[in-house]
Amino acid sequence: MSDTDITTRTSVGWLSPEDLEQVRAHVPLVYIDAVPVRVDGRGEVTQVGLLLRVAADGSISRMVVTGRVLFGERVRDALLRHLEKDLGPLALPDVPPNPAPFTVVEYFPDPSVSGFHDPRHHAVSLAYVVPVAGDCMPTQEALDLTWFTPAEAVSETVREQMTGGHDRLLRLALAHAGVLP
Repeated sequence: MSDTDITTRTSVGWLSPEDLEQVRAHVPLVYIDAVPVRVDGRGEVTQVGLLLRVAADGSISRMVVTGRVLFGERVRDALLRHLEKDLGPLALPDVPPNPAPFTVVEYFPDPSVSGFHDPRHHAVSLAYVVPVAGDCMPTQEALDLTWFTPAEAVSETVREQMTGGHDRLLRLALAHAGVLP
């Protein structure tokens, strides 16, 4: 592959599957994690949306919206892209012009390093709680989207359906929003 081929692909933010595997083997990647929520008139979280999808480890798991930040892409644009991709174009997420994460999560191939696990690579993820106001329809990558109350979302039944540390991330998000039961 020539330098021109690499420049052309990365200038639009995409790598070939082979190039991505090579990068994953040597460089931490930047991701976003977005916990979609519905809020009442006072801004208090009343529901949490969790996707059912195939996780990186191959399991069917409940999880938050997650995905890579592409080369040259602003974090806000990555948030909007992944929220629309997973929740549908009518989700109407409320992402501020300069979003600030509530925490930073590090995913490692070895689950004992941080408790956050992705068997594919080391990833650094900026985590956000994002209110959505519109109708959410999971797209082809998500098998289902279910809205839970905060208490339901952290129940043992739901937590058992989550992998990779997303149950911990959800608890951190609800604590940040002031509604951790």
